[in-house]
Amino acid sequence: MSRFSMQRHYASLQPLIALNESIHSAGRLEPALIELVLMRVSQINGCAYCLDMHSKDARAAGETEQRLYMLPAWRETKVYSEREQIALAWAEELTELASHEAVSDALYERARQHFEEVELVDLTMLVVAINGFNRINIAARMIGGGYKPSAR
Repeated sequence: MSRFSMQRHYASLQPLIALNESIHSAGRLEPALIELVLMRVSQINGCAYCLDMHSKDARAAGETEQRLYMLPAWRETKVYSEREQIALAWAEELTELASHEAVSDALYERARQHFEEVELVDLTMLVVAINGFNRINIAARMIGGGYKPSAR
């Protein structure tokens, strides 16, 4: 059972929701890339609620099961584009901030070859947003498994 009702405190979540919606609506990042990043960060953080949501949203948007299953081992496969691989590496380094050097200059240089500056800012804000949602859902003890994707 969850610790507190996210529905009851929906107004408190509005800044984070607005950030998430602005990234999606800007259209600068591909929907498949967004879902992969949301999934990977949620895997790292162990957020069952977000994994349930984003795996279902990804599948509803046409993502393959194979790519979702292989996501934890994305470095060992060829099913992700170079742009997706860089986005996943960026997301992982931002999520696992072990030091101020965590997001390496080498990764930044690779990212700048595949992302315009505004896209890289969007990607960074996407990672910030999902890390926030993961932490809120984990703190609230939100239960995964009951999410239903909206009709697109």
